[in-house]
Amino acid sequence: MILGIDTATAATAAAVWAPDGPRLEARDDPEPGARPAHATRLLALIEEVLEQAGGWPGIERIAVGVGPGGFTGLRHGIATARALAQGRGLPLIGVSSLHALARGAGAPAGTPVYAVIDARRGEVFAAAWRDDEPLLEARAVAPADLADSLPPGALAVGDGAVRFREQLERAGAAVPADSSASHRVSALQVCRLGWAGGTADRDAVIPDYRREPDASPRSP
Repeated sequence: MILGIDTATAATAAAVWAPDGPRLEARDDPEPGARPAHATRLLALIEEVLEQAGGWPGIERIAVGVGPGGFTGLRHGIATARALAQGRGLPLIGVSSLHALARGAGAPAGTPVYAVIDARRGEVFAAAWRDDEPLLEARAVAPADLADSLPPGALAVGDGAVRFREQLERAGAAVPADSSASHRVSALQVCRLGWAGGTADRDAVIPDYRREPDASPRSP
């Protein structure tokens, strides 16, 4: 079994998954505009899915979404994953939160899937795949520029797609209803990507910020 964690968006998610075993996920999805609860909810969610799965003995590795996404959330999720991996002597793997988002869209075969996370500052973090083959490398981009690059028949998912729905739909993209689970980064998809990928040195698993932080040190 693999334990998966994601804190790239305002949501906090943890899951336990195995190819022929449990598929358990626990989430905290705050209301729009509410403060994320990564610091207070992540460990509780991890404990919840582990208890349902029979505890730590069956866990063989840990996977964590490395973003891109919110700075504070990513730091908290990755630090927690690294600490748990070290404390339990488990291998750790970092996976793209955007890839996990696209994987959870449930798109028909051949559909270009654009994973779009709200990056604030009038930008989104976006990447795209078709049948798990990459179409667009992860980047921070203005919604208008993303809309201009969309191919016919594209599906756009994520909180960024919800926020900038009008621009993306005007460009021809399909955006599911705001309430659709396809807009959430699923920790189960983090698990699946982590199971398929190779593990890394714990210190090499770092946040994928894609741009400079909002706050910067003051000049002396």
